[in-house]
Amino acid sequence: MKRSSLIASLLSLLVPGLGQVYAGAPGRGVSLFLSMLAIAGLTAWRQNQGGLSLGELLREWVTRPGQHWFALVSVLGLALMWLWAILDAGALVRNHKGLSRVWPFAIAIALIYGYGAIVTQINLYDLTHPRSNFIRVLRQLSDPDLIQRDQVIQRAEAPIQVPCAQPVFTPPPPPAQGPYLKLSQYCAQQGDELTVEGFNFPPNTEGFLHWTPPGGSQQAVAVTQSDQDGHFRVSFRIPDVRSAAEPHTVDAELSVAVGPPRPSEALKTVIERMVETIFLALMATTFAVPVAAGLSFFGARNLMTRTLPGTVVYYLMRTIFNLTRAIEPLILGIIFVVWVSIGPFAGVLALSIHSIAALAKLYSEQVESIDPGPIEAILATGANQLQTVMYGVVPQIIPPYIAFTIERWDINVRMSTIIGFVGGGGIGFILQQWIGLLEYRSAAVAVLAIALVVAVMDYISAKVRERVV
Repeated sequence: MKRSSLIASLLSLLVPGLGQVYAGAPGRGVSLFLSMLAIAGLTAWRQNQGGLSLGELLREWVTRPGQHWFALVSVLGLALMWLWAILDAGALVRNHKGLSRVWPFAIAIALIYGYGAIVTQINLYDLTHPRSNFIRVLRQLSDPDLIQRDQVIQRAEAPIQVPCAQPVFTPPPPPAQGPYLKLSQYCAQQGDELTVEGFNFPPNTEGFLHWTPPGGSQQAVAVTQSDQDGHFRVSFRIPDVRSAAEPHTVDAELSVAVGPPRPSEALKTVIERMVETIFLALMATTFAVPVAAGLSFFGARNLMTRTLPGTVVYYLMRTIFNLTRAIEPLILGIIFVVWVSIGPFAGVLALSIHSIAALAKLYSEQVESIDPGPIEAILATGANQLQTVMYGVVPQIIPPYIAFTIERWDINVRMSTIIGFVGGGGIGFILQQWIGLLEYRSAAVAVLAIALVVAVMDYISAKVRERVV
């Protein structure tokens, strides 16, 4: 049957890809049509999120094109793909090769990734201009609260009259010893600049300067840093404080570390929770191994598909394995937290269920890859199914089973961190609290402990696998 290039082009003009089907390239036409349909659907869904009608949407495009630039680019891209479909359909009839598929493929990929960048709100500008608190958080994370010392606070205060009134306020004389403050003036108005000097403070120590109105609450007004002689000088503007002409108080507090260093409370908590995390993963793995090992034989194709009932059991077990593995441990953790309340037991149950499915699948696949020779030899002796498994299968699978088990314990240690975020115990539980309270120095200790334990576990599991496999 002789085909017409004009008819092929007209068909693709009506429906993109239909001309390709007519020209004898149905796969090419269907893939083109589905690609354009997917891009058009994504564009329409994105634009219709505001609930606008077609007429309102067209007016939006005309009046405010800057807000709908991607939709306009998508329409232009689809138009180019449609034009290519028309020309390609005619070319397929003429030379059976058609046009190069590079351009429509490149347009489709560019539109899909562009849409993905918009949906995920990717903005590389934010990487070069982080918010102001990013540096503060980064500094705290880089300075984990590992060691602490007793802190002794050195404090001094000085009175000041705001506003000035009669009689003129006379400041007390400085003490004979110990830290004291000297003000540039002891009578001032709101908004005036005040200079405060501190003497006899601990050298090279950071602290804070506070302002306390009579009968009011203390507020920080400046940060101080003493030099090697214990002296500092700092200026600030007197805050807006509405009160009678009574003495206000300017005080400085600088803390100095004394005594030997000792582990911080955060470090003690992290060690306790990390031990809990390791044993949480250990108990979950231990509970999962015997169950998974027993079920793995029912999920092995080479053992179960010899009879109809065995085939049914095989597909049933494989379906259960896949469905259970599809549920994330985080979701299981939420379920068990509701069931047995917050604590490590909920994490053990969540990881056990997920580990059973994961290990059973790995174990069964290992059973399927064993050497069939010993099984055939044992069957030839008249052995039953149980004897065949015990003497023909088990000896071949013990080393990989041990390797998979160690690796799963390693995985469960990492997973238990996330389980803790939903109340499943372990290090993740306290880490989530510290992050919520913005205690990033304490959170840095937990992150450091997680990294160290995971690295050690990975090394140990790798060595064990090298020896047993």
